[in-house]
Amino acid sequence: MQISDKVFVVTGGGNGMGREVVLGLIARGARVAAVDLSEDGLAETARLAAAPEGRLTTHALSVSDRPAVLALPDQVIAAHGQVDGVFNVAGIIQPFVKLVDLDFDAIERVMNVNFWGTVNVTKAFLPHLLQRPAAGILNVSSMGGFLPVPGQAAYGASKAAVKLFTEALFAETQGTPVAVTVVFPGGVGTNITQNSGVAMPAGAEAMAAKAPKTVTPADAGRQIIEGFERGDFRVRIGSDAKFMDRYARLSPKRATLLIANQMKQLLG
Repeated sequence: MQISDKVFVVTGGGNGMGREVVLGLIARGARVAAVDLSEDGLAETARLAAAPEGRLTTHALSVSDRPAVLALPDQVIAAHGQVDGVFNVAGIIQPFVKLVDLDFDAIERVMNVNFWGTVNVTKAFLPHLLQRPAAGILNVSSMGGFLPVPGQAAYGASKAAVKLFTEALFAETQGTPVAVTVVFPGGVGTNITQNSGVAMPAGAEAMAAKAPKTVTPADAGRQIIEGFERGDFRVRIGSDAKFMDRYARLSPKRATLLIANQMKQLLG
């Protein structure tokens, strides 16, 4: 769908890929409501965007706070007059530990942000989007949503839930004005560990040096927007996501063991 002169909501807009989506949309002539838990992050996004007055509003809240999210459409429409699309980019990871050592609070936190946050925002805005002549919803899953990563079991489960939730929404919105896209990023050079309050395990830097080159947040943001513009069903970001998507469908067990062997040195 056309980006210029449309109004979009972007969650996770205070950092990483979400920030780059906000900046990219503004550069393409859109108006944006940027949502993030971090007021400082949103302020930096606004500074970088340098958008004319009224083109960008910021909304500091947690996507896991359902009452706050359900109040958001009225705020966005009051500020911008309409809403034409939603980019659910916000997400966190879990501590790098095996499931046996992962406490329930950490599991629930990841599910509340990644899955329920996506559900909350989608449910809040979908009735409004269905009334537009053309609209779209884009949800960010992960390569970890179709390929299990040891040490990220809860994160992967949350992103797999986002994948199926989005694909079902795609099926349900056939014949409506709403296009639905799911995104599978591989390695992207964001600060998601810091934003998630998670420490990288020993040996992670050495492992990263041997891994395929990560995609920059700016490039990931560009690919997300372009996929949304085209109305793509699926967007895979990075050579790792594209390769492992094919490999996991061809030989699920071998793909799982490949990643398991790579993660051994981090998990012990």
